[in-house]
Amino acid sequence: MTFVMTDTSSPAHSSPSTGLTVAHAVQPFYLDRAPVRGRLIRLGPLAQDILSRHDTLPDAVKTLGGEGLALVAAMATALKFSGTLSLQIKGDGPISLFLVDCTDKGELRFMAQMSEKHTGPLPDTAKGLFGDGYFAFTIDQGPNTERHQGITSLEGKTLADMATRYFTDSEQHPCSIHLFARPSEQGWQAGALVLERLAGEGSDAHNDNVAAQATAEEKDVWETACTFAGTLNADELFNPELSAVTLINRLFGTLSVQCAASRPLSFGCRCDKERMRSFLTRFSDEELDEMAQNGVISMNCGFCNTRFDFNRDDLPKEDHHA
Repeated sequence: MTFVMTDTSSPAHSSPSTGLTVAHAVQPFYLDRAPVRGRLIRLGPLAQDILSRHDTLPDAVKTLGGEGLALVAAMATALKFSGTLSLQIKGDGPISLFLVDCTDKGELRFMAQMSEKHTGPLPDTAKGLFGDGYFAFTIDQGPNTERHQGITSLEGKTLADMATRYFTDSEQHPCSIHLFARPSEQGWQAGALVLERLAGEGSDAHNDNVAAQATAEEKDVWETACTFAGTLNADELFNPELSAVTLINRLFGTLSVQCAASRPLSFGCRCDKERMRSFLTRFSDEELDEMAQNGVISMNCGFCNTRFDFNRDDLPKEDHHA
């Protein structure tokens, strides 16, 4: 019998098993005329590498997986400290659990679980697939630190709508979020364009009128940038003949856009055999006996689908909690 391990904790001694790396997957940029920054995300072959590990999931769910990977990549690579950004969605729809996370170094992983209660055709929107539940971002800076978590209800038709609502309600942080994922002849494609309006850095203005004028101009630039961002389509984003810098300049060139150094993304999972064994110690002898087939208990990591086998005799009673 094979069980799926979905524990998302970050033990002190876990180390990611990193696979494919896409060197220039994240292209950061900013606008000179307003406190606005953005990231253009192109997962390239990384989308196929990660999503193909979940071939039992329907394409509609893998599409959301691709969008989620691009979303957390955009947010995690903007962190100014070491840590992991996790997106967790739990609902009463066909997708009962949806998890995506990314480290500040760009190491990505994804998993989703389907509810056994739902049968028949799947809904065609993210809201329909998730149902009612919650949307949560968690920042984990590692051992001996306190996690920061923000939670909102699932509001909006698309995953981008839900994320935008989260940052508006939970963080009071205006964002313009555009997510893309689709299957193609070359495999899965996924990417994103995210704009953030940053808090003001302060003004040298010596009177309220000048300050108000600066704020109005910044608001106008922000609204214009959001309008331009909304014109991006999947064919442009996934066009291999268009570099990220070229695409950003096409979209925002009239707004004095500046590109920063690009950053990599990779597949990275933190599972290991000792961690899996520790998980099994939570079960009683009777439960472990039921799990074993021919004296072997098999577990699959829900993120990377790696299989771990354990000899039942190597899990003595005194090693686990009743």
